[in-house]
Amino acid sequence: MTILDQIVQKKRKEVAAAKMITSYIHLEEREMFEREPLSFKEFLLDPARTGIIAEYKRKSPSKGIINDQVRVKDVTQAYAAAGASALSVLTDRYFFGGAKRDVLEARKFNNIPILRKDFMIDEYQVIEAKTLGADIILLIAAILTPAEIKQFAALAKSIGLNTLLEVHNLKELERSLDDNLDAIGVNNRNLADFSVSVDTSFQLAEHIPEGVMKISESAISNTHVINLLKEAGYNGFLIGENFMRQPDPGAAMEEFVKELRG
Repeated sequence: MTILDQIVQKKRKEVAAAKMITSYIHLEEREMFEREPLSFKEFLLDPARTGIIAEYKRKSPSKGIINDQVRVKDVTQAYAAAGASALSVLTDRYFFGGAKRDVLEARKFNNIPILRKDFMIDEYQVIEAKTLGADIILLIAAILTPAEIKQFAALAKSIGLNTLLEVHNLKELERSLDDNLDAIGVNNRNLADFSVSVDTSFQLAEHIPEGVMKISESAISNTHVINLLKEAGYNGFLIGENFMRQPDPGAAMEEFVKELRG
């Protein structure tokens, strides 16, 4: 069983337990459910921003503890101030040390789009994402059927959420395309063995349809790579570990952006 299989197995149990505690009806009664989500596209393509989706992540299955000494509020505010186009906040607790309240906390102090980064396997999590104050959900092609992707993306759009579809290869991309997707994220990390190669993004760039935002995820650690990805047509760049492994992730991003802007 791969790490991804273990994550999905655990996630199914977590979602089943959450449904027992809070029903769909009670989720939709939460105040944040009435909030109008921000436009991912508007912020990502804003020339005053960087295209960087800056991630808050305490740990990962492959790296263990990355940084559990910094606060959500401090890091996300610093990311936004440094020019982040969006924030990515992990909510998986068991494997990534995240928490649902991290999204609520980030929302309280920021006015840029927030991606709820988790392993979405049920419509319940889509509704839940909106009640946390997220603007974007992540759908991972490797763990979903084309029918599930279509179903979850349609639900997200119906309640105003943006959808980022994550793929790892051409087969996943071609079988998962849907009109309700706002962006395609190419994950340069293989979720089966956690090896990384940014070449994955370059290989898939020309296969992503026009009009769909292109995001490169993981394995981005220098500004030269971002410039090459921009030339290949990418609009966004999800960066987490490169910043989070520093004592002050916000300051690390600020220095990165200074170099990016020349």
